[in-house]
Amino acid sequence: MSSTSFCQTTWHCLIPLWQGGEEIVQRGLPHTQLAPAWQMLLLGDGSPTRHLQLLTGERTEVDLIDMSNIGMNSDGVPELLQLLPGARLRRQVWLRTSSGQRLAYATSWWKADHVDEYLQNPSLPIWANLTRLRTELYREVRGIHYGKSAALESAFAQTGAFWGRHYLFWHRGQPLTLIYEVFSPYLRRYIGPMVLST
Repeated sequence: MSSTSFCQTTWHCLIPLWQGGEEIVQRGLPHTQLAPAWQMLLLGDGSPTRHLQLLTGERTEVDLIDMSNIGMNSDGVPELLQLLPGARLRRQVWLRTSSGQRLAYATSWWKADHVDEYLQNPSLPIWANLTRLRTELYREVRGIHYGKSAALESAFAQTGAFWGRHYLFWHRGQPLTLIYEVFSPYLRRYIGPMVLST
């Protein structure tokens, strides 16, 4: 993802202070930059909605804030969106506890002609939709981001900067969706500080 294209969009992207690509994702970060528990959340290939549920002890729910047909628009993420041929749909959600605490923000991009097949209930987390279908997937984390966003500070009621990531879901050897997620610092309550002191 090109950092120069970020934040010229209608979705909540981070203004990058630091970014890492696939090599960083594979290698991991020094614990003085990002603590191990946060690395497991950001760099692991497990379901974030499932992880959030396990961390908080509450069901992870979705507030759907946008589903827009964007056609062939690159939407600020030109390189990876080229892997999803044809017209596209962008979906934006807040991931929150059942009691209302916002824990993450996510934007996903789908081939417009496939979205109804895989997101049969758009108000459920992607993980819940795909689990119901027993869809076999591979999550490929492609980048990690650390940056600022006034909109996310307001939405999370937390001071930034924030950690985020982007990844592809693959199904039957084809890219299914591109997802960009940003996590709230509120999660420190469950997984500790974002960095370990030296």
